[in-house]
Amino acid sequence: MSTRNRRPTIRDVAAAAGVSRGTVSRVLNGGKLVSPEARAAVEAAITSTGYVANQHARSLATSRSNSIAFLLTEPQHLLFEDPNFSVLLRGVAEELSGREIPLLLMVAGTPSERQQITRYVSAGHVDGVLLISSHRDNPIVDDLLEHDVPVVACGVPLGYEGRVGYVAADDRSGAVTMTRHLLDRGRTKVAMITGPLDTSGGTLRLDGYREALGDRYDESLVATGDYSRESGRLAMEELLRRRPDLDAVFVASDLMAAGALATLQAEGRSVPGDVAVGGFDDSGVAAAMHPALTTMRQPFARISSEMVRLLHEVMEGEEPAGITLPTSLVERDST
Repeated sequence: MSTRNRRPTIRDVAAAAGVSRGTVSRVLNGGKLVSPEARAAVEAAITSTGYVANQHARSLATSRSNSIAFLLTEPQHLLFEDPNFSVLLRGVAEELSGREIPLLLMVAGTPSERQQITRYVSAGHVDGVLLISSHRDNPIVDDLLEHDVPVVACGVPLGYEGRVGYVAADDRSGAVTMTRHLLDRGRTKVAMITGPLDTSGGTLRLDGYREALGDRYDESLVATGDYSRESGRLAMEELLRRRPDLDAVFVASDLMAAGALATLQAEGRSVPGDVAVGGFDDSGVAAAMHPALTTMRQPFARISSEMVRLLHEVMEGEEPAGITLPTSLVERDST
């Protein structure tokens, strides 16, 4: 896209000057570790591209806010219902505490919340954003990128690959492992409750389930949830109506698995006798369920620390990078 059709960015200045984004960032921030030749090239590129530092960049040029935003793009109630978010929040806070950087919690689950947060962040009140639970083509990501706000996502940012760095669990491989585990238990009609299919966890875990089943994949054994407990309960009801002969279910989150288990118990199906149940996350919910849930463990502590590290690199002008971390099977009583 031509810079005549959008506001020029640091990337455009770097390309015009023949230097890295990091060098441009250091010039804008008043850094001294820049050669006179490189500084002159950057300044000439700023003029030729028409780049104008936005309020966020001007804030960085004078003094950083020295704070990071933890931005959850989900309805507010999920912050308290879904244990994964609190685990990530605690891990990120601990990591930033060691760097003496405060963390700001923000929730943007509605259009008005997104607008408010975009205005706040683009005004330079935070140095970067850790984006949690982003959906495909989330408009707030466009807003943040338009204002040159450094962003790193938890999970693959669908629609923004290559533009936004991320740290993700290996959702597809983990789903393959869980589905094969259920098959190895002698189950022949393995259903699945997916997460939202506009999220990477939703699509990649479904892909892994399909890979493990191969020719045995049956669309009638798949229902979709939204990672909430209630959606797991309703999806399990739908599957039992559609396929009462199912003998196992892979649920794409532990919280949805808790809802699915409630439905199975209400319908008089024993777990794992009649139906084996496997989850994904290994949140605190999994071990507390009755029976305790077999699940795929996400390395949340590592995800948190890597997100902070990658965000720091982007803030320093480095190109966005992606990291995928392995999951591991945790066997309990539900399978």
